[in-house]
Amino acid sequence: MSSIADLPSFSAKKKTAGPSTPPGSQGSHRWGVILAGGDGQRLLPLTRTLTGDDRPKQFCALTGSKTLLQRTRHRVSRAIPEMQTLLMLTRKHENYFADEVQEVEPSCLLIQPHNLGTATAIAYCVTRLRQMDPHGVVAFFPSDHHFANDQVFIGHIDSAFAQARLQPERVILLGIEPEAPEEDYGWIEPGPPLVGESANQMFEVARFWEKPTRAVASDLMVRGCLWNSFVMVGAVGAFIGIIQRTLPNLLACFESMWATTSPGMEDRALDGLYLGLPRANFSDEVLSARPSSLAVMRARGLGWTDLGDPERVFSTVLR
Repeated sequence: MSSIADLPSFSAKKKTAGPSTPPGSQGSHRWGVILAGGDGQRLLPLTRTLTGDDRPKQFCALTGSKTLLQRTRHRVSRAIPEMQTLLMLTRKHENYFADEVQEVEPSCLLIQPHNLGTATAIAYCVTRLRQMDPHGVVAFFPSDHHFANDQVFIGHIDSAFAQARLQPERVILLGIEPEAPEEDYGWIEPGPPLVGESANQMFEVARFWEKPTRAVASDLMVRGCLWNSFVMVGAVGAFIGIIQRTLPNLLACFESMWATTSPGMEDRALDGLYLGLPRANFSDEVLSARPSSLAVMRARGLGWTDLGDPERVFSTVLR
C-alpha cells in the first residue's frame, strides 16, 4: 500500500489554509467530521488476522468489500456535502489511509501527529472549524459503526441538525433505543423532555452510565435509558463552549496555536503542541461533566452496532 510520502502533491496541498469553496457555498452551514484517528486496539487481533498488518479497524473491510471509513463516508455524504466533511486522521496510520484519501480535498483532512484521545481530536476539529465557518453546525461520526438502515439514520441526523439550529447552546447526542442490556456500551439516562415539536423524541440529559454491570444495564433498559452512540450534532460555538467549561487549558492551547501560526506552518505547530498535551477523553471529561449543556435524541430502527469487539463484528456479518 502506498504512503503519503509517495504522493508528492499531497503534503504540499495539505497545508491549504481553508476550503477551496466558501463555507456555506452548498447552501448550508452544515458540516461533518468523521473520527478516524483511533488505534483500534481491542479489535487488533482480528484485524491483524484479516489483513496481515496492524491497521486499525476503520481501514479494514469488516462487513463487506468497503472499509469502515469508506462506508462511513458514503453514509455521511447522504446528509452533508463532501466538501464540508472533514476526516480526522492520525499521521502514523498514513500507510493505511493514503490510498483512501487521494481524491479528498486536502482542506478536508485534519491529520493529528498522535492519537491523544477523543477530547483532543474534537478540540482540534472545532477550533479549526471556527476559522473555516464560525456559524457552522457540525456533526461528529465515529468511523467504526454499522447501521442496518442508513436512510433512517440520516433522517435522525437531519432532525438533530434542525434541533441544533433551534437550540444553538446545546450539543445533541444520538441515543439508540437499546435492544439488549449491553454491558460494553455507554448509556445515557434521559431527563425531562425538551419543549417543542420534537418533545416526544428530545430530552435533557440526566447522567451517563459507562459500561454498567448486567444487572444495572437491565435496570437502565427498563427505565428507558439509551445507548450512547457518540454521534453528536451542535453549533461549533456549542462545542467550543462545552470544552471551555470542562477542559479550558486544552482549548486555550489550540486557540493560541491557531492565533500565532503562520500559513503553511500548521504541521510544525501541531507537532510542538501535541508533544505537551495529555490524553483526554471526550465522553468522560467533557460530556459527563456537563450534562446540562446537552440534549439526547431517542433513535430507533437504525440497526446500530458499535464494531468494537470481535463478537459484535461476527454477529453483524452473520445477520
